[in-house]
Amino acid sequence: PDAVGCAIIRPPRDGGIRYRGLTQEQIRSVQILPVDYEIEYICRGNRVIVGPKVRKCLPNGTWTDITLRSRCRECKKKLYIGALFPMSGGWPGGQACLPSAQMALELVNKRTDILPDYELEMIYYDSKCDPGEATKLLYDLLYTEPIKIVLMPGCSSVSTLVAEAARMWNLIVLSYGSSSPALSNRQRFPTFFRTHPSATLHNPTRVQLFQKWKWTKIATIQQTTEVFTSTLDDLEQRVKEAGIEISVRQSFLTDPAVAVKNLKRQDARIIVGLFYETEARKVFCEVFKEKLYGKKYVWFLIGWYADNWFKIKDPSIDCSVENMTEAVEGHVTTEIVMLNPETVRGASNLTSQEFLAQLMSRLGGKNPEETGGFQEAPLAYDAVWALALALNKTVGALKAKGRRLEDFNYNNQDITAEIYRALNTSSFEGVSGHVVFDAQGSRMAWTLIEQLQGGSYKKIGYYDSTKGNLSWYGNDKWIGPGPPADQTVVIEEFRFLSQKLFASVSVFAGLGILLGIVCLTFNIYNSKVRYIQNSQPYLNNMTAVGCMMALAAVFPLGIDGLHVHKSQFPVVCQFRLWLLGLGFSLAYGSMFTKIWWVHTVFTKKDEKKEKRKQHLEPWKLYATVGVLLAVDVLSLMIWQIVDPLHITVEKFTKEAPKGDLDVLIQPLLEHCSSKKMNTWLGVVYGYKGLLLLLGIFLAYETKSVSTEKINDHRAVGMAIYNVAVLCMITAPVTMILSSQQDASFAFASLAIVFSVYITLVVLFIPKMRRLITRGEWQSEQQDTMKTGSSTNNNDEEKSRQLERENRELQKIIQEKEVRVSELRNQLSLLPPPGYPIPPSDNHSLPPSFSNSSSLYQADSKISRNHCHNSRLQLLYK
Repeated sequence: PDAVGCAIIRPPRDGGIRYRGLTQEQIRSVQILPVDYEIEYICRGNRVIVGPKVRKCLPNGTWTDITLRSRCRECKKKLYIGALFPMSGGWPGGQACLPSAQMALELVNKRTDILPDYELEMIYYDSKCDPGEATKLLYDLLYTEPIKIVLMPGCSSVSTLVAEAARMWNLIVLSYGSSSPALSNRQRFPTFFRTHPSATLHNPTRVQLFQKWKWTKIATIQQTTEVFTSTLDDLEQRVKEAGIEISVRQSFLTDPAVAVKNLKRQDARIIVGLFYETEARKVFCEVFKEKLYGKKYVWFLIGWYADNWFKIKDPSIDCSVENMTEAVEGHVTTEIVMLNPETVRGASNLTSQEFLAQLMSRLGGKNPEETGGFQEAPLAYDAVWALALALNKTVGALKAKGRRLEDFNYNNQDITAEIYRALNTSSFEGVSGHVVFDAQGSRMAWTLIEQLQGGSYKKIGYYDSTKGNLSWYGNDKWIGPGPPADQTVVIEEFRFLSQKLFASVSVFAGLGILLGIVCLTFNIYNSKVRYIQNSQPYLNNMTAVGCMMALAAVFPLGIDGLHVHKSQFPVVCQFRLWLLGLGFSLAYGSMFTKIWWVHTVFTKKDEKKEKRKQHLEPWKLYATVGVLLAVDVLSLMIWQIVDPLHITVEKFTKEAPKGDLDVLIQPLLEHCSSKKMNTWLGVVYGYKGLLLLLGIFLAYETKSVSTEKINDHRAVGMAIYNVAVLCMITAPVTMILSSQQDASFAFASLAIVFSVYITLVVLFIPKMRRLITRGEWQSEQQDTMKTGSSTNNNDEEKSRQLERENRELQKIIQEKEVRVSELRNQLSLLPPPGYPIPPSDNHSLPPSFSNSSSLYQADSKISRNHCHNSRLQLLYK
């Protein structure tokens, strides 16, 4: 059966019990108190009750909470926190963050190992996420008792205002809901900390992913707001340090159409997008229109959009849900981890899931998606714990200096410095993860990496920026065979000379060298034949050798990177230059010497004609060739010492190969070049060009000269004409066509081949023909017998011409004699005036012209059919 009441219990030590409605005498005498009677514990002095303060008598004869012990302890000193929670406005984060902070305060105040002599109390107001409202509330907090030791604002705009002003009152500011990168500025905000990571915390994760997928070139597109601009500035600095280039940076205010088109035009592949959710829908509608998605592209977005953000119907875009779903497939998001994914008990002795359960209970069953700041609630919870642990660490440091936390006032910098130092070195496990602050006072946290696969987000990894540790699940999926390239892959491909062309020209050059050897052998073997001696055979030998050297230059002209290593290519360049330069000097120089000597001797005035009969001294001719050769050797040596030839690579416009390959071909062509190639070529071409022009002039001037000392100077002149014309056409053409290796080689090599063939044929073939047909190679005596008194080819031609003219004159004389006979017959038939002329027979007239004048002595006037004697004389001239 139930007892009548409850027995009196003993009071706690250093305390007593207040009995309501009873006098001191009654208290001493009573032993049983009635049901529903309440007693109250009280403590003596500056002490407070810990545990149940009031107990009530139950019908079963026991007191309420009898299992919980009540005791007295010294009263805790209160430390006050001034907080601003935005319960409404742009970010009503206080709806969940305030209950979360209150939960943390209750737990901290119950702990005996954290601030045992102090009690934290929070005085808070609704800032409405409005800087103007926050200014008024900050004034009330600062100028209304009690003194606040720390300020706790939320919302970036409010935190900016509070943090900038707080240093004037030596106050530490600890924010739980500010992500603006602008707050990471120790010069402007020297006492600011935040448990909400900066928006720039995404950037180390992005850089880590760029490096993981071996991307070195990215593009960015941002909405022009302060938070995204400062985030992008931080990203630009980080990627630069990592050796990654931001090749394209686009921004927009409201319409992203132009920015997206620019990304497409500049071949952006890896694109970081920084914009709010509503603008994200606009961007990806344009992305769909520009086809800036698929296996060639990867988009990086912010992870705090709603999971179905791309399926929400938006009147500001004209793309269907199917279009948007197609465009966003495969994109990667980075999101700050605000709830510890691991099941660990931290400083509060709660796991993250236990914290959520208690918070849901405190919210009274409200829908988390409709409660502002629900995601950030763990940050507010850990902010209170960070503050409590820092103040607890400060107590010992201040005690060593003879100071106490309760001594804090707005003019005390020492206590502020200790709190700052303690917060700056904070490191503990919270419900939001590991809590640690960087040098700027911003929270370092884990980053969640997700990828949209099949229309839903899949976790593909975490990144711990404090340790640089990437936890990778390996379940990332790509539309293509793997992560796309960060740019169109450019394959360098060298252009080489057509081997068929090279082989064909080489055959002609080889045959030309054989012809040169035959001509040289012929000239040396018959060097004692007078006809060959009169053609200056040593000069002809030089011409043949020079022609062979020029032909030999065709081979290095056709050798490129296909045949030799890059390191050996400069040697090939030297062979080209020296063989062609010395070959030209020998071949053309010897011909030029001949024509120059002929012009010098045979175009002098009549009073100096006696010098033509003087003996030709060959050493002068050889010296002339030597001078020309020495000039070439000297100029080439200076060129190669001052500015040697080396390889230069010419790049052409990129070409797209056939097929759906994400590559471009970069054609390259190797050239032999110098730093001042045009200057050197100008000097060489100018010098050679003047020689060619002078050679043409001398050949023209001496075309009618004949001399037996150099009997082939006309053939030399013809060879000079051909060489000069071919060189003057080929030199500029090859410079123009230098980028077309086949055409350039064809022009240069064929010009060399034709020049050499023409020179050898014109100079040597007539000599061979003459010696073979006339057998003049047998001996000089037979040569003298067969050619008579003249051994000069020019004199023989002149003799044949005179014989031809003599035959023509004899024929004309015979015709005139017939005409004279006819005229005599006519004269004999006419009677002379004044007296008769006896008839005469025509045969009596002699065929000679000795008596022809007597026919006309009678009268000088005759009829028009008669001839005057002066005209008759003309007939016989």
